Amino acid sequence: MPNKDNAKKALRQAKKRAILNLEYKDKFKDAIKAVTKAASKEDALKLVRLAQKALDKAAKHGTIKKNTAARKLSRLMKKINQTNKKTVK
Repeated sequence: MPNKDNAKKALRQAKKRAILNLEYKDKFKDAIKAVTKAASKEDALKLVRLAQKALDKAAKHGTIKKNTAARKLSRLMKKINQTNKKTVK
């Protein structure tokens, strides 16, 4: 347990930030899972907008880095497009 006032405040801030980071992380993970479980490509494309929004917010708040968000979105879109090619053939 911290003794100094500034250390106590830093601990309070760290706890608040950890809770917020967990919320942002859960939101984008749930959004990604929803996209991967979507029944059709049209549903997936609607849900991918929500996933992109969640990823961008997490990156904006510093939960994940900007390039990490871009990489996750890129891989998600690649997965959606691959499922489309399989159904067309």
